[in-house]
Amino acid sequence: MRFSRRDVMGLVAPFCAAAMPTPAAFAQRPHDPRHGEFQMVQTRIGRLGFELGMPTHDTVAKLYDEMDFQRAVQCYLWATPIVGMQGVREALADNAGAVAGDLVVVEGYRDVSVMLGSNLTTPYFFVALDLAASGPVVMEYPAGATGSSLIDWWDRPIADLGLAGADKGEGATLIIVGPGQEVPRDVPATSRVLTSRTFGVLLFGRVLEPDGQKARAMLGELRAYPHSRRAEAPRTRLLRFRKDGALTGMGHPRGMAYWRRLANALRSEVVEDRDRFFAAMLKPLGIEKGQAFAPTHRQQALLDEAAVVGEAMARASAFDKRFPRMRYRDDAQWEFLIPPDMDFAQDVGDSTLFEERTAFFYEVMGASQAVLTTTPGVGSAYLSAYHDRDGHALDGGRRYRLHVPANPPAKLFWSVTLYDAQTRCLVQNPRQIADRSSRQDLLKNPNGSVEIVFGPTPPAGREKNWVPTEPGKAWFAYFRLFGPLEGYFDRSWRLGDIEMMAG
Repeated sequence: MRFSRRDVMGLVAPFCAAAMPTPAAFAQRPHDPRHGEFQMVQTRIGRLGFELGMPTHDTVAKLYDEMDFQRAVQCYLWATPIVGMQGVREALADNAGAVAGDLVVVEGYRDVSVMLGSNLTTPYFFVALDLAASGPVVMEYPAGATGSSLIDWWDRPIADLGLAGADKGEGATLIIVGPGQEVPRDVPATSRVLTSRTFGVLLFGRVLEPDGQKARAMLGELRAYPHSRRAEAPRTRLLRFRKDGALTGMGHPRGMAYWRRLANALRSEVVEDRDRFFAAMLKPLGIEKGQAFAPTHRQQALLDEAAVVGEAMARASAFDKRFPRMRYRDDAQWEFLIPPDMDFAQDVGDSTLFEERTAFFYEVMGASQAVLTTTPGVGSAYLSAYHDRDGHALDGGRRYRLHVPANPPAKLFWSVTLYDAQTRCLVQNPRQIADRSSRQDLLKNPNGSVEIVFGPTPPAGREKNWVPTEPGKAWFAYFRLFGPLEGYFDRSWRLGDIEMMAG
């Protein structure tokens, strides 16, 4: 439900503390000259009254409501990464029956569609850990062609694994230790000890092995179990999403569901020094570590509207970024998906990234230092477009084209993927097509360039190059270069804007 500021003030007034009269009650009282000078100040939140500089009771009530509302909005933005991570845990549990330590493989249009910012080129796999419940965990990571990241509950990388990791695809045995936990004394010299700043930990990876049988055998070797059970080293369950019914998405929920998920995410986590003020701001809103989340009617009204405004701000931060040097080139709308100054560790210099991480983790989940590649031919590069050439929203009811020049700077391949602006997940259509890539049998122009068409109906004779869209829904696009080459890094290669077509 959406609330205006006037609606919220009307809703919360009856639920203020008993000792505090309602704003409406005081609005009826004429000023008594015996109380001295009375002043009214006009502000962006309305008129504020003062007697000899002391705020009147109705002004105090208004200011506390505004104070708690503003804090709730900032807490929404602050919590974007951890609410996203909790969403992954809940989706794995709902869709696959997974518990901590289970391995879940996600592939195919239907299953991948629950993920933020994903694509269909390779299968994904997940293992969620709860170090608070299990204590230190042993992870036997298999050798082979994978690319993954072990991340904490604030979506900060702990270690990259696989071909781009320290193991370089040779596999590794890891001992993962949570905050305040002691490193086991009997750790083999061949094992690598990793310390997480949170009890929640997620292994998030991609299978890069093209042979399906080899890929399945490789994943079958992955194990994650409590260090206390190292003698038996139990095998890890390998799960997939259920085939029937609607799936639970990994995106950020709306309204009170956002705050419930935040309360669940914080329940077993330590409060880091950088976050102590946010923990303090959440207490008057009913979210407090060690306490059940049971908001009053006043708190619910404020939190409901704060979720609306907070998400609107997150959308602005994601879809119209104000960070410097975001444009790939000055002559096109394409931007870098990852801000140039982004550090996934999040703590930089004398501050912590705030708006940058809100923008990034509202759109996607899973941070990896490997995606910040500056080496030609290694890793992947991501460009994003949220508007057409003229700066308008990309409308699912209209037809657009994208001209991809010949010889894109990609050692491996390139792809363009469309996402629903509301869900930030793959666009949904009956044909289950959300992307086109150079690995497909695309129609090419005589000079080697390619025209990709987006729209609700197929272009005659060019269905191979078409991505269906849905009328009434906005979308945005990611252009990926796998193994980006020098033409990308020096920006000499120009990718044209997405242009609306006539008719």
